[in-house]
Amino acid sequence: MSAKPKVLVTRQIPSVGLEMMREVAEMEVWPQELPPPYETLLERARGKAGLVTLLTDRVDAQLMDAAGEGLVVISQFAVGVDNIDLAEATRRGVPVGHTPGALTEATADFTWALLLAAARRVLEGDRFVREGRWKTWGPQLLLGVDVYGATLGIIGLGRIGAAVARRARGFAMQVLYHDRRRKPDLERQLGVKWVSFSDLLRRSDFISLHTPLNDSTYHLIGAEELAQMKPQAILINCARGGVLDPQALYQALKEGRIRAAALDVTEPEPLPADSPLLDLPNLIIAPHMASASKQARDAMARMAAENLIAGLRGERLPYCANPEVYQG
Repeated sequence: MSAKPKVLVTRQIPSVGLEMMREVAEMEVWPQELPPPYETLLERARGKAGLVTLLTDRVDAQLMDAAGEGLVVISQFAVGVDNIDLAEATRRGVPVGHTPGALTEATADFTWALLLAAARRVLEGDRFVREGRWKTWGPQLLLGVDVYGATLGIIGLGRIGAAVARRARGFAMQVLYHDRRRKPDLERQLGVKWVSFSDLLRRSDFISLHTPLNDSTYHLIGAEELAQMKPQAILINCARGGVLDPQALYQALKEGRIRAAALDVTEPEPLPADSPLLDLPNLIIAPHMASASKQARDAMARMAAENLIAGLRGERLPYCANPEVYQG
């Protein structure tokens, strides 16, 4: 019997995926909560046929060199792949898997959790009670803003953006969107309206970010864009931290130029404990947990395993981030 191919898994992913992988591979799983340092990653990758990586791992030419010519597949436990040098992987003929769709509904749910919590000041209310400040019912106490009937602006109408828009129908919201390409089919299905980027900023009561992070979207929302928003606008980011300029956001929130914001992602990530953002009462920050439902994470683990197994067997990856690797 031939030896199983060797695989490095850079974190403890849900067991449903690990069990699938163990059937076909000899696995080394990084056991610690924090990701392996890059130098450790280089060392552990040596001689591996497959890598199962996370967004916290830098997967570049040096790491691929460390793995060696026997590297046949990289399977990312995430939808995004901005930590991976896709062009380099493609040049080497290494397919890269990812997990599109697995976290769509969970992330859309969490976007709404943040939106509602920011609109109705839920976390401020919780702190108010725990600090012993709740003395009586007050007609002006912790007034928020209505979500029902408001205008929602969605930047990036991909899978998650569209799922957020579907939920908005239950709140009778007018939904505007901006994307590089108009999407007439989704406009008809969801009742959403395409507008220019500046129109969306000016007209929306709530703005939700759902764009990938790349050169064109880095700090897409900065001081100039925040200045165009309504003073009562609330900004939600469940995309990538780098889409939003944190210094510009801090100034806008501190000076009351927008009402509030809620972030699931930050720049940098994790946010340092001494970040001035943490002092803002009108900002909610979650630790990149939008996809953290058991159902979503199990689905991601299964997809990551399916990609890895297909790559090890020389088969086409079912969820491939660089399909051009199969051309020619």
